[in-house]
Amino acid sequence: MAVRKPPTERQRRLGAELRKMRERVGLSLTEAAALHRTDKTTISNTESGRFGVSADRVRVWAANYACPDHEYIDALTDMARERRASATYWWDEYRDLLVATVLDLAEMEHHAVALRAAQITHMPGLLQHEDYTRAVFAEAVPPLQPEDLERKLEFRIRRSAVLDRPEPPKCTFIIHEAALRMTFGGRKVTKLQLGSLLEEAERDHVTIRVLPFAAGGFPSAGASAHYAYGTVAQLDTVQIDSRAGSMFLHAETHLANYRAVLDRMEERSLDPNRSRDFIRKAIQEL
Repeated sequence: MAVRKPPTERQRRLGAELRKMRERVGLSLTEAAALHRTDKTTISNTESGRFGVSADRVRVWAANYACPDHEYIDALTDMARERRASATYWWDEYRDLLVATVLDLAEMEHHAVALRAAQITHMPGLLQHEDYTRAVFAEAVPPLQPEDLERKLEFRIRRSAVLDRPEPPKCTFIIHEAALRMTFGGRKVTKLQLGSLLEEAERDHVTIRVLPFAAGGFPSAGASAHYAYGTVAQLDTVQIDSRAGSMFLHAETHLANYRAVLDRMEERSLDPNRSRDFIRKAIQEL
């Protein structure tokens, strides 16, 4: 018997949205199973992402739950079609080579209609120069084997291709001055990285804003955040890093709080033109 692959974050998210839909109408698993003419084990496994679900079934369940939001239902049926179509994406090549949360991040970015990220001590992953990324990975604890470092570097570079698509997501990157001053790889590599930032800032769909030390304190000062906007607001996701790995949050309270944090940081950051001037000055000071 073939081993069932664990669900991706996006697949788990589809199941979670079906669970939220059920809970909004106050139905238990047993009651929902009777309504859908199935068993509660199927409901539970579908809501956890362990079982796939067809687009037709999503529509039937949504109708049974009397969900009135047609745009939301359409977005969920699109997610169901992605899984049932067994589509292969570029990150699937790394499925047995890298941790699942890294692949889930690439998947999140791929499906986002817009991205907003805040970085405190590192450059945003999508904007990292190859030499800078190599220098960051060289500091890993425990140290990476050469082949693992090269694989992670290749994956990071391929992630950034989302910015090169014909219809790329609108991106806003808030970068703290600490990240600009951190010299991973030394002065030469840092200059390359800052110069690359200036080039990326020329793209119409990329906005870079610097949050200088002079701006003072700000909320969640110790943590970075990567916010992906879905095709409908209910499908937004925020990804945060910890020493133990990535976390993906999509509860309404978490989303609202992180939007507020990013809003506050953006308000205190320099506008795009002044940010570019700040980066140029940082290059001159190296």
